[in-house]
Amino acid sequence: MSAIAKTLAYTRDNGRLTFDQRCFYEKNGYLVIRKLVPLDILEECSQRFEEIASGRIHKGEMTVMRDVSDRKVVNKIQDISHDDVLRKYVEYSPMLDIIEAVTGPNIMAVHSMLIAKPPDSGSNSSRHPPHQDLYYFPFRPVNKIIGAWTAIEPCDIVNGCLFISPGSHLVDTLYPHEYPAGANNKLYHGIQDLPNAMPWINLEMQPGDTVFLHPLVVHGSGVNRANRTRKAISCHYAAGDCNYINVRGTVQDAIAKEITEIACRRLSTDDVEYNDIWRLKSSLVRGIRSNL
Repeated sequence: MSAIAKTLAYTRDNGRLTFDQRCFYEKNGYLVIRKLVPLDILEECSQRFEEIASGRIHKGEMTVMRDVSDRKVVNKIQDISHDDVLRKYVEYSPMLDIIEAVTGPNIMAVHSMLIAKPPDSGSNSSRHPPHQDLYYFPFRPVNKIIGAWTAIEPCDIVNGCLFISPGSHLVDTLYPHEYPAGANNKLYHGIQDLPNAMPWINLEMQPGDTVFLHPLVVHGSGVNRANRTRKAISCHYAAGDCNYINVRGTVQDAIAKEITEIACRRLSTDDVEYNDIWRLKSSLVRGIRSNL
């Protein structure tokens, strides 16, 4: 093993990623694999979204979210791993092979969603401000968590593609998040005090293209200024041996309280723990379930 290979901290050699791909992910905090997910799976998932959003199929344990500026518009369905059709994406084996290079052989799907960013109503509510995915997760270690985000429809600057700050994960800091000024969709917190001179790139993607994201890399998505949606499907994964932590009194305290309050209202109880919410959201997709 070369000296460089020994220094790779975020990935392991499982034969699925090339050495150059591993180095790119470690340096930049993201990696794009073009045409990874077949279009037939994405089309089936897209149709399922429309059936659930229209009410033709009951949402079951999933959460249907609506745009704050137009309550008739469903902009996201969360916890899609509970649906047999949408789970085809979550369990797509070639994608899990890449995930395994970060998590190891025991993989939990911890948060899954299908996003249909609508044309913006003029309030800029379709944007997702710069954020870090780790802000939402009460488990560690950081380097055993990874997100996968796949374009269902063309994602470009006009309809609000992802933007990312390459290398921002290397600061190894979870920044404070809060709602920015203006109209904001539920739980779309963002970093309000970003470091100066951060580099930014836009990730324009075609259907099937998939980006893998380190949980500390700073990213977001722009306003949809087109007259078409921007559909994408995503799942975050973590190693089964990750451990839950107590986020009280940390920069995650606000989001933990907000999500817990929502769960308490839905369940008509005041006895819900934040970590228990994530235990219910998580499901095994490969290997053995242990701590999560």
